[in-house]
Amino acid sequence: MKTFIKKLDRALEIVIITLMGILVIDVLWQVFSRFILSDPSSFTDELARFLLIWLSLFGGAYMLGKKQHLAIDLITHRLDKRQILYLDTVVQSVILIFVIAVLMIGGSRLVFVTLYLNQTSAALGIELGYVYAAIPLSGLIMCLYCTHFLIENVAGINKLKSQQANSGE
Repeated sequence: MKTFIKKLDRALEIVIITLMGILVIDVLWQVFSRFILSDPSSFTDELARFLLIWLSLFGGAYMLGKKQHLAIDLITHRLDKRQILYLDTVVQSVILIFVIAVLMIGGSRLVFVTLYLNQTSAALGIELGYVYAAIPLSGLIMCLYCTHFLIENVAGINKLKSQQANSGE
C-alpha cells in the first residue's frame, strides 16, 4: 500500500504542477492580450476559473495525503502516542464520511446532472460535467488517503497493545 501511495503522491504532484503551469501561461496570455494587444482573449478567464477548480481540489487531496491540511492541534500535545492514534482514527473517519457524502456522492450527482442536461461553458464550449468531474475524482483520492491512514492507525494501535502486553508479562 505504501508504494501505491508514493506513486499516487508523485502522480498528483505532476498533475498539480502541470495545472499550475497551464494556469500561469493562461493568465499571462490574458494580461498580454488585454493590455499589450488591446484585444482581450475571450476564453482565458473561463479557462483560468476551470483550472483553479481542478488545482484547488487536487491540491486539497494532495495536502490531505501529506497531512498538511488545516488542523487544530490544541489537545494532541497533551496526549500519549496511543491516544493520538485513537484521535487520528476518529478524525480520519470523520473526513472519510464527509468525503464520501459530499465529494463522492454529491459530486457524482452533480457531474451526472450537468452531463445529462448538456450544460456547456459559454466561452470554451466544454461540457461542465467534465469540469465538475474533479470533485468526485479528488474525493476518490482523498478516500484512498484516509483508508491508508486508518489502516496505519489500526496497525499502530495493535502494535502498542502488543508492546504493552509483552511489557506487562
